[in-house]
Amino acid sequence: MNPSHEPWLVALSLFVAFQGSYVGLHLARQVEAAGGLRRRALIGASALSLALGIWTMHFVGILAVRLPVAVDFLVLPTLLSFLICVLVVGFAVFAVSAGAPSRTRIALAAVFMGAGIVAMHYLGMYALHASLHMTHDPRWVAASILVGVASSGIALWLGFGEGAKGPVLVPAVLMGLAISAMHYSAMAGVTFQTHEMAMPMEMPAFSPGLLAIVVSVVAFVVSGLFLLTLIPEGQGAHAAAIEPNPATEIAPVPPASGSYVRTLPVERDGLHRHLDVGHLVAVQAQAHYSQLFDGDTTWFCPLSISEVEAGLDPAVFVRVHRSHIVNLDRVSSLKNVADAAAVAMMAHTPYRAPVSRSRRRWLRQRLEERLHLAE
Repeated sequence: MNPSHEPWLVALSLFVAFQGSYVGLHLARQVEAAGGLRRRALIGASALSLALGIWTMHFVGILAVRLPVAVDFLVLPTLLSFLICVLVVGFAVFAVSAGAPSRTRIALAAVFMGAGIVAMHYLGMYALHASLHMTHDPRWVAASILVGVASSGIALWLGFGEGAKGPVLVPAVLMGLAISAMHYSAMAGVTFQTHEMAMPMEMPAFSPGLLAIVVSVVAFVVSGLFLLTLIPEGQGAHAAAIEPNPATEIAPVPPASGSYVRTLPVERDGLHRHLDVGHLVAVQAQAHYSQLFDGDTTWFCPLSISEVEAGLDPAVFVRVHRSHIVNLDRVSSLKNVADAAAVAMMAHTPYRAPVSRSRRRWLRQRLEERLHLAE
């Protein structure tokens, strides 16, 4: 018997995949500009959001299958499948975000993550073996592996690679579709056979109360994280003064003469303030907004990176990547990592910005010129 699906549950599984993708990508795009505990928290939250979306999509997709017998989900394989999903996604996200996200690193992480997701899927399917016997077409198994690796690559590329630009909505839709394609390509190759002693379906194997609890908890967690992503990054539990501590601050860059701005609007804890451009270390694009880093803190700015760039002195602030502007006087080093490059900034909180391939030689020349002028 080839499986057929309940349309509304298929639609629900697609929505769950999109929601997890949106939350995970939104959090992933804030990792590079963060440091310390916040960076680790963002990596963990991004990995958990992606893993939860992927696993829940697969679980709902299995529930969408129309079967002629009552189905019991074995608890241990179901829990192990979720654990595997969290571990492989978490490791892949950590591996990509640990340094400059090169194509090689993303590709290797995608292979590991894709293989883990496929293993998660088939282990989850094994949870049905108490009720059904399943055979898998090797061709569809191979196809599901390829789609799993491809969807993992899409997730990591859109979250951490050069594809991490622009609004999150469209990449989240693409990623949600890719995740769903892996599940339903695997399901296309499954043939179900009922056990000889199997009884016709009379009532669901899961009790309505237990199923309601599981669905409610998952919905609460995902929805809660989804709402948290709508809060600007600069808002946190602890407020910080806009001016750095004079006892510990790095000397600010004197404001440039001319028509360039001296302050930029920022927001934190719901309060609107202005950041002295002399303290500005780096700018990162965040869709139609931007994040300003002053050496200690990352601030939310309502201006786009192009609007911020238009007001800064190009002799001091340069665009090194389509998503990053850095202060030349705060660059401590320019390093190549695999086939990618990044600049480390002089700041109390460690900060690195990616450098696009077309800007590496140009940036190195600018830094040498800046050093020569300083001498």
